[in-house]
Amino acid sequence: MIKETILIVDDEEDILELVKYNLEKEGYKTILALTGEDALKLATDIQPDLIVLDLMLPGMDGFEVTKILRKDSLTAHIPIVMLTAKGEESDIVTGLELGANDYMSKPFSPRELVARIRAILRRIPIQNERSKTSDENEHTILGEMVIDHRRHIVKIAENPVDLTYSEFELLVFLSAKKGWVFTRSQIMDAIHGDNYAVTERSVDVIVAGLRKKLGTFAHSIETIRGVGYRFKDDNSN
Repeated sequence: MIKETILIVDDEEDILELVKYNLEKEGYKTILALTGEDALKLATDIQPDLIVLDLMLPGMDGFEVTKILRKDSLTAHIPIVMLTAKGEESDIVTGLELGANDYMSKPFSPRELVARIRAILRRIPIQNERSKTSDENEHTILGEMVIDHRRHIVKIAENPVDLTYSEFELLVFLSAKKGWVFTRSQIMDAIHGDNYAVTERSVDVIVAGLRKKLGTFAHSIETIRGVGYRFKDDNSN
């Protein structure tokens, strides 16, 4: 029985074949792309269930591909596992901010990659149920700030706010539970799922970026020293 379809993007053909072999051995259907441009076309035309995306691509790199995928309503929902040559935290944080679901540093274990992919695909039905619940109320209105859940748009005083995927998800998560305090691990799990392999410091980076863009609403996201963050409630102390 054929499982989900996975798009593999890498300019090294031996890596493509390695990932393809291991995924097809597990029953997944695979599609291959050598460039970012080809990846975007295939992702739009076929809408795979997941994308394994190398960062260091000729021409359009993996960051730019991710940015475009996340802004297109046809592909915004597709999980992305990034492959990084260096595994530097700056690359990981950037990928996270743009909306990657997970990452692996080269050289990597094919078995671990398959396990990560399996875990992400297993979470999708749960996340879909969660999104159905939130769609019952398509908009969250917080004074002059309006969050459009279906279209992933935030406006303040009618002016659109350009948020990354992770910034949007963080805002939705915290604002849905005003006054509740969450640890960085809880926030990371809510945005990207359990066992997301990245440092908790990444949450601080996302929060800093979000605050900068929210302007007069920046104060709504409070730092609780030694714990984490919360979205300010009028009744919070």
